[in-house]
Amino acid sequence: METCPCGSPDYETCCGPLHRGERNAATAEELMRSRYSAFAKQDPFYLARTWHPRTRPDDVSADPSLAWTGLSIVSSTEDTVDFVARYTDASGAGELREHSRFARRGGRWVYVDGDVN
Repeated sequence: METCPCGSPDYETCCGPLHRGERNAATAEELMRSRYSAFAKQDPFYLARTWHPRTRPDDVSADPSLAWTGLSIVSSTEDTVDFVARYTDASGAGELREHSRFARRGGRWVYVDGDVN
């Protein structure tokens, strides 16, 4: 059993089915967790598919110099998620704090944008 990067005990029953396109995220928080896991697994296809086309950058590749090491959800509403994502890079340990906004598009949740704190 492989631990899911988002913190769940089992990737195959957590973010794995979303990454493989077997199902869509049911909530904005579930999408946020799966996007964090996609960054950790360096899956640009999933990131592009779940990013609102109006705000998606041309290059959605994950930064290979970052190793994502943990995720904490601070709070969430129907269409926002506040989180802390921890990582390590050449400079050592760090964290990203963001207030993310999500929207439903074509019946699926997508990431719109976020404010980094």
